[in-house]
Amino acid sequence: MADDYYQTLGVEKNASQADIQKAYRTLARKYHPDLHPDDKTAKEKFQKVQAAFDVLNDTSKRELYDRYGSAFESAAAGGAGPGPRGGQSWHTQGSPGGYEEIDFGQMFGDRFGQEGGGGSPFADLFGGFQRAAQAGGKARRGRAADQPGPDLQSEIEVPFQTAIQGGKVDVGVQRGPGKVDRMEVKIPPGIHDGAKIRLRGQGGPGAGKAPAGDLLLTVHVANHPYFQRRGNDLIVRVPVTLAEAVAGAKVDVPSPSGAISLRIPPRTSGGAKLRIRGHGLKLQDQPAGDLYAEIQIVLPPVIDEATAEAIRKLDAEHPANPRRDLRW
Repeated sequence: MADDYYQTLGVEKNASQADIQKAYRTLARKYHPDLHPDDKTAKEKFQKVQAAFDVLNDTSKRELYDRYGSAFESAAAGGAGPGPRGGQSWHTQGSPGGYEEIDFGQMFGDRFGQEGGGGSPFADLFGGFQRAAQAGGKARRGRAADQPGPDLQSEIEVPFQTAIQGGKVDVGVQRGPGKVDRMEVKIPPGIHDGAKIRLRGQGGPGAGKAPAGDLLLTVHVANHPYFQRRGNDLIVRVPVTLAEAVAGAKVDVPSPSGAISLRIPPRTSGGAKLRIRGHGLKLQDQPAGDLYAEIQIVLPPVIDEATAEAIRKLDAEHPANPRRDLRW
C-alpha cells in the first residue's frame, strides 16, 4: 500500500505550505542519516519524508496528488494508475477499535445548493473535509473503469439539548469550488461526544456507474452552562438563596421532560445533590436515568454589617470545620 504523504509528514490534508515546510524541517533533523549514523532505519525514513515533501511542497504535484492519490504521476502523464480501492478513507479512521457508526443514510432532509457559506453556526464545514484518495482506474475501451467514490470525513458540533433529546442539524457539504450542498441530518437521542454518523452515498462521486462514497461525521457535544451528563444521568446546578437553603423551599428545576417542583430541605448545604428519579436520559430499551440537582448557595449582593455580625455570631455558637475531610 502506497504511503500517505500527509501522514508521513504528520500534517492535515488542508495544511498550508508553511505547515508542510515546518513539518519537513523537523522530520529531516529527526531522521537525516548523517545526524543519526547508528540508526539503520534513519535513511529509509528520511527518504520517505523527502519523497512526501517533494510532492506536497509543489503546488501542481500536490493538486494532482489530492485528486488521484498514489496514481497522480500516471494521471499527470495522461494515463491512469492503480490507486487504492474506492470507498476507503484517505486518513486513519479513529481508534483501533474502529468507528462507532450510526447509519442515517435515509435520515436527512432536502438538499439544496448554495453559493458560499451561511446556515447553522455549528455546521460550517466548508473546506473541513478530509478527502479519501480516489483511484484513477484502468483504462478500458477508451473510458475509465467504474470505481466507488471516496469517503469524506468532517466534524459537527451539536447543542447539548439536541444530543440528549435528539433533533436535526444543518450540514454543509462542499461539492466543488464555491458550491456547497446543504442537508438536514437527524441526531438520535442520547448521542455522546465522539460518536460517528455515517451518511451513505453522500461522499465523493464514483467513477462511471459506481456509487458515491459515504460522509462520516464525528459528533462533538457542546457544553451546557448548567447541565452535565454522566452516562444516562444528568446533573443540573441549581442556585438557591441563603434563606432558601436555611429554611427550606420549593423551587422549579428544568429537565428534558419539563419543569419539576423540587423541595429543598431546611439547612441544606451548598454542593448537596438531591436525586430526582427517572428524569435523566430516557432511551429506548434502557432504564431511565436520574436527574441530580446540585445545590449552589448564592449570597445576597449586599450584606450590611449587622447581618455579617449575626452570621459571625452563628458560626461562633456552632463551631464546625467544613474542610475537615479536604485532602489531596
